[in-house]
Amino acid sequence: MSDKDKQSLAASAQSPEAESADAALRQIVDGFLRFHHDVFPQQEELFKKLATAQAPKAMFITCADSRIVPELITQSSPGDLFVTRNVGNVVPPYGQMNGGVSTAIEYAVLALGVQHIIICGHSDCGAMRAVLNPDSLEKMPTVKAWLRHAEVAKTMVASRMANGHLFIHGWVYNIETSEIKAYDADQGRFLPLDGSHPIPVATPKARF
Repeated sequence: MSDKDKQSLAASAQSPEAESADAALRQIVDGFLRFHHDVFPQQEELFKKLATAQAPKAMFITCADSRIVPELITQSSPGDLFVTRNVGNVVPPYGQMNGGVSTAIEYAVLALGVQHIIICGHSDCGAMRAVLNPDSLEKMPTVKAWLRHAEVAKTMVASRMANGHLFIHGWVYNIETSEIKAYDADQGRFLPLDGSHPIPVATPKARF
């Protein structure tokens, strides 16, 4: 049997699942190649500036859900957002867990001087459904443990929030409509982010 015949036999014997997996990976690689050959050359000067430094406008904490793309939603360029993602866009209490979100917040605020932290949830969030129905996570113990931290940690940045140097924003993005509602601390409710009124902020007003 020739090598060509062997290759054809191997291809015909490949399962639909394997073919699907190969096609998915090929699509991702093809996307990179388009970026490398078509997109990157158009923004090469920007990437040269970003190669040695960054000064993001905000930190964006959101879910790992594949349907949420912070740069697309906010129409941001490379270097604009310092993004961290996890299941359920959870922010654990500071000090309880090393690494992950706490480390990212610490670096963004203290090293990069970020003044805005946007915590963005979304519609149809499986993680939040699981928080309401923890029995569904019995076969995923690490996810279950992680979602116990579904609360906001403010301890390590409290002073910057108090003097008006750091602002927290709570957003909920609707996948189906593209609308965002933002929490307003003054009114104690979520308001549409539609440009018709001042941008809602979840941080209490500066005390000094």
